[in-house]
Amino acid sequence: MIFVTGGTGLVGGYLLKELLRTHSNILALYRNQYPIQLSNEEINKITWVKGDVMDVTLLHEAMQSCEKVYHCAGVVSFNPSRRNELLKINVGGTANVVNAALSAGVKKLVHVSSVSALGRKRNNITVTEEMKWSEESNISNYGRSKFLAELEVWRGISEGLRAIIVNPTIVLGVGNWNHSSAATFKSAYNEFPWYTNGVSGFVDGADVARAMIQLMDSEISGERFILSAENWSYRDLFTSMAKAFGKKPPRREVSPFFASLVWRIEKIKSKLKGEDPLLTRETAETAQTKVYFDNSKIRKFLPGFIFRPISHTIDAYCREYLANLNA
Repeated sequence: MIFVTGGTGLVGGYLLKELLRTHSNILALYRNQYPIQLSNEEINKITWVKGDVMDVTLLHEAMQSCEKVYHCAGVVSFNPSRRNELLKINVGGTANVVNAALSAGVKKLVHVSSVSALGRKRNNITVTEEMKWSEESNISNYGRSKFLAELEVWRGISEGLRAIIVNPTIVLGVGNWNHSSAATFKSAYNEFPWYTNGVSGFVDGADVARAMIQLMDSEISGERFILSAENWSYRDLFTSMAKAFGKKPPRREVSPFFASLVWRIEKIKSKLKGEDPLLTRETAETAQTKVYFDNSKIRKFLPGFIFRPISHTIDAYCREYLANLNA
């Protein structure tokens, strides 16, 4: 039996879809709805458990019959006001998963972290797995929470748990495009006119899932891996998405000064509306930063693994979003 937390998220959905190709005994944790990536037939092939990673009893009971655990659950937010929630779910929840896995004698755990745990504020620097998170390299509470969550996994490893940590860059996929990285597609579709010349790594959600499964099924343990297909500028990314949608590409460059004004305005608006801001200080600064991610380690440990070109990912997922909108 395989146990998956966060099965309804972007990465979790792609992981479950990939697992269903070769596995039939899958137990998945969900909160309110099933993943958008799965058909009704696929959903019915999975045993679903409603709850979350803060339910210690549920985790212990679920893992009693499981040999492999994929921990995908977590909160993604750059809203400073959600600091306590990020620490509670991302750090406390991961501690609960690690403790339950140790108690149940789980054979192996794959934990989904983020490159934010390595520090994303590194202008014109190539980031590798050897780099460490620091206050200077990342100002976000999200990055801090993912770093602290990793420490819980390393603790588990020191106590005898076989585990792997993966650090995806920005994950592209078909999900709820009002949230997370899926919102980039919505911005391009709505002809968002602004762009920055910042650079980041991007990866297909299906590739993240395939890498996780191959790492789980390998003898590798006690390692972390950056999962990134290619480094692209945000301008090129949104331009490619807009063209795939048949929309106008972004045409106005956002200066650092203008970005600093916008995130301050968004901060005020979010407090008045009680919603997450569209832009925060951290995301504004990150969008201006040119950060390059090295994927050589995963290619070394998994020699046959090939990332899907980001241009192919964009074209395929834009077609899928259009099909969903026209359905």
